[in-house]
Amino acid sequence: MRVLVSGGSSGIGAAACVRLAEQAVARGEHPQIAVCGHKPTAQQEEIVHSIQSLGGNAIALVGDIGDPEVPSQLVETAAAEFGGLDALVANAGIASPGAICDLSLKDWDDMFSVNLRGAWLLAKASYEHLKRSSRGSACFTSSMSGQQPHAGSGAYSPSKAALTMLAQTLALEWAPDGIRVNVVSPGMTHTAMTEKMYADPQIKKAREDIIPLSRIGDPADVANVIEFLVGPLSGYVTGQDICVDGGFSKSILSHVPGRPSSGS
Repeated sequence: MRVLVSGGSSGIGAAACVRLAEQAVARGEHPQIAVCGHKPTAQQEEIVHSIQSLGGNAIALVGDIGDPEVPSQLVETAAAEFGGLDALVANAGIASPGAICDLSLKDWDDMFSVNLRGAWLLAKASYEHLKRSSRGSACFTSSMSGQQPHAGSGAYSPSKAALTMLAQTLALEWAPDGIRVNVVSPGMTHTAMTEKMYADPQIKKAREDIIPLSRIGDPADVANVIEFLVGPLSGYVTGQDICVDGGFSKSILSHVPGRPSSGS
């Protein structure tokens, strides 16, 4: 399996790189993973070494996905190294809270350039390679916040909602070519981006209390779904948005005062 993972140097992306490699090896395949990051980091190199220790091939690629020239450069470099691509994991994203009317034009454009335009350009650059693959697939990392509005999320929720629609539109356009496209939407997940928040035990506990599965998600929880969506076991799955949130987004009516209790 030959895969490019944007935002692959930390958090969900890093976990996905390792999970993809592990499962490919378990199937008797030789994984080749392009671990893409914004800039070189020690963690990116650790992910590369982890994949190599499993018997796979991994390369570290860097570039700002918000730069319109970078996505195609990443794809072509990976494809040249691996002799093509079988899967794209468009995972890179940024978040910056704020009220919609307080955003500057730059705030808005920066969010959409990374979260939406960068993913679109990665997809465009990957299309011919995925088309040539016998089972090409793509997975886009959106967010629970792209499914539900969230006051104070700035341009994040709008950009993620647009990303989901982009992916689902591609699923229809690429289906005749045999390319599957799906979306994973993480809920509350403990990553480097959210580390400071979950370091507060009161916030962590309050959030756990409203999640049906009673815990904050781990990057591995999301990585498992990404691997399924780009792997062979989901061969008849396309155009889907899977929310990995411990049941939170489906529990809103449970928080309405006066509703009957399950008694559990």
